[in-house]
Amino acid sequence: MLDAETPVAAADPMQSVFVKELIKQWRAQDAHGAWEGKSDAMLLEPYIVTKEQRRQMPIIDDPDPETLWRVELYYNAIGLAIERQTGVMVTPMMKMSHEGFGRMVLLAGRLVAVNKQLRDVHRFGFESMEKLAEEGDKQVAAGVGMVEQFPGAAKYG
Repeated sequence: MLDAETPVAAADPMQSVFVKELIKQWRAQDAHGAWEGKSDAMLLEPYIVTKEQRRQMPIIDDPDPETLWRVELYYNAIGLAIERQTGVMVTPMMKMSHEGFGRMVLLAGRLVAVNKQLRDVHRFGFESMEKLAEEGDKQVAAGVGMVEQFPGAAKYG
């Protein structure tokens, strides 16, 4: 189980607890088998935004539906990884303006296990697969830590 002291970056980011859950989320969305031939790394490519790609994006822009969907899958994977480690159901809730500003919370019972303010969602992504795994694992560890710190609020909501 991850905790605040556990190093979150795996030697191979594809072996990260979070990344494995994110891949499951993507595969579950493929109702017609269109992605069967794609590798796991190819499925996660949209999450990788290099510094050069980020520089080419406008500073202010409205996020497209596909980007919002990727953000939702990202946080769903965090919630499910927390759920698997704690046995407590985690529910994601996102409130987003059309301009790409908002908040994502992951609720475990009455407990806010993860609370993330989102800005510039049209630029959502990570510099590398390692950074994706590191940030996801860090969010999972924080959520697990909250559930363990406040089990009464998490389990009896």
